[in-house]
Amino acid sequence: METTNSMSRRHFLAATGAIAGSALLSSLPVDAHALTNQSGNGVNKKKMRVAMIGTGHRGTGMWGKDLVRDYSGYLEFVGLCDINPGRVETAKGMIGATCPTYTDFEKMMRETKPDVLIVTTVDATHDDFIVRGMELGADIITEKPMTTDEKKVQRILDAEKRTGKKCRVTFNYRYSPHRAKMWELLQAGEIGELTSIDFHWYLDTSHGADYFRRWHRLVEKSGSLWLHKASHHFDLLNWWIDSDPESVYALGQLNFYGKNGPYRAENCRNCPHTGECNFYYDLAKNQRLWNLYAENEKYDGYFRDGCVFKNDINIFDKMAATIKYVNGVEVAYSLTAYSPYEGYRISFNGTKGKIDAWIQESKPVNDANYDEIVLFKNFGKRQYFQIPFGEGHGGGDKLLKDQIFLPNVNDPLKQCASTRDGAFACLIGIAARNSIASGNVVKIADLTTLKPGAVKQYERVV
Repeated sequence: METTNSMSRRHFLAATGAIAGSALLSSLPVDAHALTNQSGNGVNKKKMRVAMIGTGHRGTGMWGKDLVRDYSGYLEFVGLCDINPGRVETAKGMIGATCPTYTDFEKMMRETKPDVLIVTTVDATHDDFIVRGMELGADIITEKPMTTDEKKVQRILDAEKRTGKKCRVTFNYRYSPHRAKMWELLQAGEIGELTSIDFHWYLDTSHGADYFRRWHRLVEKSGSLWLHKASHHFDLLNWWIDSDPESVYALGQLNFYGKNGPYRAENCRNCPHTGECNFYYDLAKNQRLWNLYAENEKYDGYFRDGCVFKNDINIFDKMAATIKYVNGVEVAYSLTAYSPYEGYRISFNGTKGKIDAWIQESKPVNDANYDEIVLFKNFGKRQYFQIPFGEGHGGGDKLLKDQIFLPNVNDPLKQCASTRDGAFACLIGIAARNSIASGNVVKIADLTTLKPGAVKQYERVV
């Protein structure tokens, strides 16, 4: 998401893959299925009408150009909206859409009457567009995190109940064949009863640093990396564990970026330290981002190449949390945003064994074209599962979009993420942030009307 209102090893965000038995989830609304029924000659009788609010990097690419290229037989863009008039026009060309563009959200919704609204704006504004989009008759597809605080979570829950519309959260990590295989092994009881998980995520000095260049650096816009990044990880935990979170205790600090840096400027292009700063970022080398952002700075003053050492940075770059689930599983989680490589280590501990994986998404130590999972059995031999690389978040992006936009796709792995799923993923991050502020353990049940259960409730978003 990029707009001012974006063992084993593998290359970061590399190749499309599938895994035997790893299916997609159910398509977005029932009405959308009706809209995409095909006639005998393979031509759609009627396409899903789609509008999008937020035409930054993520919206223009994954939810824009890719949809026009791969799903134009099933959907059509009827409107694009962004607060930056230059960017929305630039995005229209990048996407290859022929629809009208808007800077007025209400006007777009009333004139285009979309079946589905895609929300890819600044995280803190998601709730406004989700709620109003539902009120104006659209089902919602929203980028993660669904929103950024407990009051906004409640607003979305109330709006869904009040309007009868549905909101789907695009947790593409669930669709990665590597992570889906972990789910299958856990569901099969390969390590007995799951008791605890050690989960440590590393953002490197390229990808990790980029969050501190952009609007994500401000907690009031992103909710911090506890929400913008870690909600992905918390959703995976909720899905793998198959239970709801009960309580969170967390710690966090800003140790590396922001006020800790040796140099400081407004943005890289206007910095006198470009020859000596390891974090100098030449936006001109990325023509797509230059066209989308630099060429449209005059409308809103947003710099895509902001300084990672700006004094206004108020999010954490080092975080750790202990999460307890209603079914008794305990999680030790950490996120570091200044690692020399990108990836994660995870260990599932059970009564009959454990499952381990060490993924280096950037700077792989060899040329293997797979990710590996190791299954250890108590008093037994270890087993290795090698999952081929997939393009787009470990192969998840294409599988997610197929499931949303193609008709009649089942969901055997329960990968479909509903508003409830989006809420619990957010609530762990919100609880972590609140725990750091108070120094206390935070109960998830105290945050909204959602009541955590020992067994996760599965809701197929149709």
